[in-house]
Amino acid sequence: MTYRIGAFVVDTREGRVAQVIGGTGSRVTLRRPGGGLEWEAPFAALRLATRDDREAAGLLPAGARSMYGCGDCAQLAAAYKEAAAGDDPLTTGDALVLQRRHWRTVHMGGA
Repeated sequence: MTYRIGAFVVDTREGRVAQVIGGTGSRVTLRRPGGGLEWEAPFAALRLATRDDREAAGLLPAGARSMYGCGDCAQLAAAYKEAAAGDDPLTTGDALVLQRRHWRTVHMGGA
């Protein structure tokens, strides 16, 4: 099995988004996101779920921005790195909080 447990995949036989919960050999055990009945699928019938697949399944809020290429993320990461190199743990903590708050509000849709 090459998909880690917890990964979201698409069972291409039926077009269903599922979460990997286990597997043995060439078969993977899946479950609908949020629970429900489990089923098995051959590894060859799966592909990693795209962002669009996850959003359509309700796993991502509509309109959440991608983290890739986010200028604010780069600036906040640089600020955190600079703070972590210093001697003040409060400044480091503040920088980390800002970075995580940005992630939640912008990339997770305000969760």
